[in-house]
Amino acid sequence: MKIKTEFPHKIQTIKHIWIPMPDGCRLAARIWLPENAEQQPVPAILEYIPYRKNDGTALRDSLYHPYFAGYGYAAIRVDMRGSGDSEGVMLDEYLQQELDDAVSVIAWLAQKPWCDGSVGMMGKSWGGFNSLQVAALQPPELKAIITVCS
Repeated sequence: MKIKTEFPHKIQTIKHIWIPMPDGCRLAARIWLPENAEQQPVPAILEYIPYRKNDGTALRDSLYHPYFAGYGYAAIRVDMRGSGDSEGVMLDEYLQQELDDAVSVIAWLAQKPWCDGSVGMMGKSWGGFNSLQVAALQPPELKAIITVCS
């Protein structure tokens, strides 16, 4: 497999950042950005899954999230409530809390100075299915979703 390491945009990585939820819980995220995103805001692509960004999906994430950033998008990988480094408790899959948190994450991303206000979601399996569920809620900042095996 060929791994691309040269991109049109230089990349910066924020290895850990907290995203605050309205109830005070904090969700853990990793962000890959084009280096000039603060000066030229970019759309954001959110992957919102429970598979632990620091170990469970770290290798996979290191291959394709930088690709998105290298081509001019902010790529954000969030551990859902109660998973990975995020706070809180996950009681089950696809509960309203999961969807409400995703809508809050999307709004938070759209307000960042490096984001142009447009957010997309992507995922396969769990991440794809929750992308579909969140899209059905029609948060105004969510402009697109990509789902596979959902």
